[in-house]
Order: sequence, then C-alpha cells, then structure tokens
Amino acid sequence: MKTLYVEGDTFLHRLSPRAKLLGLAALSLVLFLVHSPAVLSVAALLGGIVYVSLRLGWRQSWLRLRPILLTIAIVALFTLALNSPHDALVVATRLTALALFAAAVTATTSTGDFIDEITRLAMPLERLGLVRAADIGLSIGLVIRFVPEILSRYQAIRDAHRARGLKVRPLTLAVPLIILTLKNADEIAAAIDARGIRAQK
Repeated sequence: MKTLYVEGDTFLHRLSPRAKLLGLAALSLVLFLVHSPAVLSVAALLGGIVYVSLRLGWRQSWLRLRPILLTIAIVALFTLALNSPHDALVVATRLTALALFAAAVTATTSTGDFIDEITRLAMPLERLGLVRAADIGLSIGLVIRFVPEILSRYQAIRDAHRARGLKVRPLTLAVPLIILTLKNADEIAAAIDARGIRAQK
C-alpha cells in the first residue's frame, strides 16, 4: 500500500509528532494573519527549503506536490478573476507555503504516529463529553491514508484509458474513481466494524 510517509533520518523525522503538528497549526495561523506577499513569499521559500531537505528526489517531490500546486493555481486564478492581483498573489504564496510545510510534516510522520498523537490531543474534548478521541484520530488517519490511494487509482484509470485508445475526459475518469473509492471505503468501514473498533470504550 502506498503511503505519504517516507523513512529517513532528517531533523523532521526525529522531531516528535506533537511538535510537528502543533508547529504546523501555529504556522498556519500566522500565515493566515499575514497579508504581505513579500513575507508570504519568504515563507514559501523556507517551506521549499525544508521540503527539499528531505531528499525525496525531484521526480517524487513533483508527483507528490503536483495535485496540490495545481489546485492552488486554480484557486489563485479564480481569486485574480474576482479580486485584485495583490489578493491573488497573497492566496498563491500563502497556500504554497502552507502546502510545502504540511507536505514535509506528512512525509516525515507515519500514519500511526498521526493517529496516536491526534487521539492524545483530542482527549480533553473527550473528557468534556464532546467527542470520542479515538474516532477523531482514526478519521484523520484514514484521510491521510486515502490520499495516495486515490491518486494511485486516478493514474491507473487514466493509463487504462490511454492504453485502450480512449480519450481522457474528466467525467470518464471521475465516475470509476468515485466508485472504486466508495467501494474501498465500504470495505474499510466493514473491517472496522468487524473488529469492534468504533464500539470500544
């Protein structure tokens, strides 16, 4: 199974999951309070340096970042069409910086560590009777786990279309992708229920 985590021995790999998650949360807050394109550009540059320091290789890095960078470009273009160039630049640099730092965190933190740490951080809410910490940790872990799987399925469906000489259209890709993803989600939900994970106290 594919995963966003990459084994390594960098500083970020050695840093505790809690420090990375809290640091990313604090950085996100700061980035959304800043409205200077220059400052946000510096943040994006620093994010790029941190990500490159993981030594994932240019091809692997591009494959990981391409979907989110494309999404950021689309959001920036919509912002440009509806608002000023300044606003579009702010959105693009802010989201790029956040995406690079977040990608660095997910590449250096295993899904299991994510689940354990988020579960621990959610325990105060559980004590207040607001949520079940284990459910939050499991939900976020599954989201992180599904991202590379969905991308892998998309590429497989696209390659299958090309191999059959079919024209690649968004609709012809989206329908089988959604069906396969929902089927996989049902299988995982059934496995969780069979093990009684959501019923555990």
